[in-house]
Amino acid sequence: MSVRPPEPSFTHDSKTCQAVRAILNIVGDKWSILIVVTLEGGTKRFSEIQHGIKGISQRMLTRTLRELERVGLIDRRVEPTVPPSVYYSLTSQGRTLLDPVKVLAKWALDNTAYIETSKSKFDKKSAARTAAS
Repeated sequence: MSVRPPEPSFTHDSKTCQAVRAILNIVGDKWSILIVVTLEGGTKRFSEIQHGIKGISQRMLTRTLRELERVGLIDRRVEPTVPPSVYYSLTSQGRTLLDPVKVLAKWALDNTAYIETSKSKFDKKSAARTAAS
């Protein structure tokens, strides 16, 4: 029988919560998660990333890539061609984000039907309340 290690303990003080919120604001948005997953397979050019993520604008992709580079989760490499070729890849720290992201994605897929049903029930109740007002 294996013994599970204790769960990490977190103090729920304002400094800790602020630090966690700041990081989750960067890595927890939908575009960051999709970029990290897209780069799992290796280095990609900007256009490859954009084509792999439906619905992301060029502006949003640029902003998100810059922020992920800023926090050290992706590397940006420019090759001096005409025009310059720009490549993106996960850093070793960025790769550590893959497992948690995959767990979250699996949870989302496993719970899609439940969430859609809950949303539908809520919306019906809300509509009924509004109609009764």
